[in-house]
Amino acid sequence: MMLMNSKIFISGADSLVGISLIKQLKSQGYTHIIETAEPRYENAEDVVRFFAIEKPEYVFVLGGKCGGISMNQKQPAELIYDNITIATNVIHQAHQHNVKKLLYLASACVYPKLSPQPMAIDSLMSGPLEVTNEAYATAKIAGMALCRAYRQQYKDNFISAIPANIFGPGDDFDPDNAHVIAALLARLHAAKQQNTNEIMIWGSGSPRREFVYVDDIADGCIFLMQHYDDLLPMNIGGGVDISIRELAILIKDIVGYQGNLKFDITKPDGMPLKSLDAAPLLAMGWQPQFLFEPALKLTYDWYIKQHITAH
Repeated sequence: MMLMNSKIFISGADSLVGISLIKQLKSQGYTHIIETAEPRYENAEDVVRFFAIEKPEYVFVLGGKCGGISMNQKQPAELIYDNITIATNVIHQAHQHNVKKLLYLASACVYPKLSPQPMAIDSLMSGPLEVTNEAYATAKIAGMALCRAYRQQYKDNFISAIPANIFGPGDDFDPDNAHVIAALLARLHAAKQQNTNEIMIWGSGSPRREFVYVDDIADGCIFLMQHYDDLLPMNIGGGVDISIRELAILIKDIVGYQGNLKFDITKPDGMPLKSLDAAPLLAMGWQPQFLFEPALKLTYDWYIKQHITAH
């Protein structure tokens, strides 16, 4: 059990989930979160030194380059290299330095493109991945496989979690790299400011996605670190399932954009449906706390404040 004075290391502390996780750990009374500069993950010796000096007892592996369909198409090599490097070096050093427990956070894109919905753990590795994020997904699958391998061979208490699509304050709002919610919020806000008559959105708008607010994902990670010890990954979901078209209309309303939305069917859609079977986690007593629309408004309010500060 993770104690209030346990030494906790968050790989990817400045990531969307990392920022929320630190905030929640502190609010729950954890007093020994390692907040020194993270190692250069591409340098194995740097990671060795970090673990030798800091001696973490509990590790959350959240870091790694990520982005939407556009970024996955443009930077597949960086995505797979960055994520595999972090997983390999951090998980191995967690083993070498006798870390008590490690949680590796994967991604819903690890599931095959045509998985039965909602996606359950037994669908993993049962078919081809969605081609638009294959490199990133492969790296995340490798991270889960590493946890499983160290657990099987060395009895290390390393677990994996698969979150639904995450959104919230701290996200990357760069329209070229961002995931769909952040990208739409940023683009529609800019269109409103510039009085643009029309916005073009990638794809048909028909794919459906499950979204969970970042504070719920972070809370789910803490819950699993406290209560779950098993070989199989655990889905963190239970959020809302909505089409991209419905999402765009909702964001248009939240932002107050008055122009038209057009969907570019020449652009790829990605997986037709992506929602997670979170029944095993929900059965353990965990529940997401944030309703979708108010959480969207919180995210937009945060973005406006950051945008005004930056300009």
